[in-house]
Amino acid sequence: MQATIVTLPGDGVGPEVTAAAVRVLEAVGAGWGHTFTFREALMGGCAIDAAGDPLPDDTLRACEQADAVLLGAVGGPQWSDPSAPVRPEQGLLRLRQHFDLFANLRPVKAYPALAAYAPLRADLLRGVDILFVRELTSGIYFGPSEEQGAGDRAWDTMLYTTGQVRRVARVAFEAARKRRGRVASIDKANVLASMRLWRRTVDEVARAYPDVALEHVLVDAAAMHLLRNPARFDVLLAGNMFGDILSDEASVLAGSLGMLPSASLGDGTFGVYEPIHGSAPDIAGQGIANPTGTILSAALLLRYSLGLDAEAQAVEQAVEAALADGARTADIAPDATAALSTDAFTERVIGALAIEARPH
Repeated sequence: MQATIVTLPGDGVGPEVTAAAVRVLEAVGAGWGHTFTFREALMGGCAIDAAGDPLPDDTLRACEQADAVLLGAVGGPQWSDPSAPVRPEQGLLRLRQHFDLFANLRPVKAYPALAAYAPLRADLLRGVDILFVRELTSGIYFGPSEEQGAGDRAWDTMLYTTGQVRRVARVAFEAARKRRGRVASIDKANVLASMRLWRRTVDEVARAYPDVALEHVLVDAAAMHLLRNPARFDVLLAGNMFGDILSDEASVLAGSLGMLPSASLGDGTFGVYEPIHGSAPDIAGQGIANPTGTILSAALLLRYSLGLDAEAQAVEQAVEAALADGARTADIAPDATAALSTDAFTERVIGALAIEARPH
């Protein structure tokens, strides 16, 4: 296969973890006979500094010509003023809107080798394998809003249509069919009108999937269950804000925010793939960032945009094998002496991947 992948390293540790994932993808190409062409472009704070725009037109055009986009991270203290007219996060929101990437997939898996680094008891982590399906281009992050300068009033609007809910719900139910056959839909229907529409629409979609079990869970109860009994969840469907918050909460189940990948998808095969962590400016340039979330995002890219499921599984298995063999970056290491650099950890994953690539 031949494919063009645009990389948007972004800010902070973004360039470091993106480079690690590119090395893994190059190893996949070499091991399985694929040709991946990588084109780098600016996005985020670095794009503001260079072009005055967090998503320059040249970057958008490059993405339009690509099969997929691999993103590092955006933001940093020098661009952190929330009242600034131009901010790094605006580029990310515009990218999602431009390509109508309405479904964000965030897998959360508890690795036995990392059970000691999670704040929950090991028995609560047994069997945890959750797929968050988050609505990504609607809701309160995109609804009408107003801020009256230094005034005493401001408002945001959680706006959903049945069409917006229906399409992301279908993604969740289709995913559940390939997993353990359960969807938990998260809402606040006891208080919010938009969430009552959400619940009605999810019920409507569920009728087309009699083989998938559906339960409705209020968002505050879901936050509790994620810590008290996380293994109860299979596919967790949520709106934009609730999905954002709950999936970040669930990152503790994996031992570190640096472990979790994501895929932002629309109706076609094009997608944007990124770790869920931020730019971590406090450790940028030190070569110690955990690249696992970005490497696993590259695995999702192989699966969803390129249709290379066997290669995606090989990358995921290589990460798990490296962790089982004791490979640790600083955020998941028992002490500083046991921590590997970003590059050294990536080499361990590539080494395990080479074993996966051998003919069986």
